[in-house]
Formats: sequence, structure tokens, C-alpha cells
Amino acid sequence: MGEQHATSIPAVPRQSRRTIAYRPADARRTVRRVVTERCRDRALDCADETLEDALLVASELTTNAILHGGGITCFEVDVDTRGVRLSVSDRSDELPDTTAQSNAEADRSRTGGRGWPIVSLLARDVRVAGLPLGGKCVTAVVPLR
Repeated sequence: MGEQHATSIPAVPRQSRRTIAYRPADARRTVRRVVTERCRDRALDCADETLEDALLVASELTTNAILHGGGITCFEVDVDTRGVRLSVSDRSDELPDTTAQSNAEADRSRTGGRGWPIVSLLARDVRVAGLPLGGKCVTAVVPLR
């Protein structure tokens, strides 16, 4: 019999958890639960800083999908020895603006434009891939500390 969870999230390959998180708060709750469970179940040392960074990256990626990508179509999170892997898919084929300035250089009076630099700072192996039926998937790995 499969694992029982407070919320029903179907299992997908690689033991990740996949759901459609309609709001950044939903994504953060899922990340907190999955990271806690996976680190415990796999005897991984997951520092509080890792969880905090993963929560911030999840917030940024899901917010960007909502604001710029036409909405979230898929959200996945998993933990392994490399780190916390977050994947957010949306409806847009448009690639993120990776030329945005870092927080230190950003115009403080301007709203927006800070998400991608935050993701780039906290995560490694950030990838953007087009999806076969349209849209894209952004995957980022927050390293274990």
C-alpha cells in the first residue's frame, strides 16, 4: 500500500511529489512537508537554511509562473543527496528574463524583476525546458548544506 499523507498527492517516477500548486503558499506547504519527510526517510542532513532557501525558490518560481507564465500547470519537489529539486511548469513558451539585475544592482523603486536573481543565487543547476505540448518547465536544485 502507498504512503498516506494529509493531502492527496499522487506518486510519480523518482519518488517525487507532483501537484498543481495554485498559489505560492500551497507550494511552500508542499515543499516544507516533502523536505521534512524525505530528509527523515532518507537520513539526509537537511539544514534549516536549505529548507528556507527551498521555500524562497518555490515562492519565486510559482509567482513567476502565475504572473508571467499563464498559470502553474505542474509543481514537483523531491530531495536527494544533491539537494531539493523544484520543478514548476506553466503555459507560456516565453523564456524567463535571465538578464535581470541582481538584488544589489536592482533599482529599488522598480517593482518586480528580482525573482530570477534570487533563484540564481540560491539554486544551482537551474534549467528551463520547453514542453512537448507547449509551455515550459523551470527546474532548480537547492543544495543541501
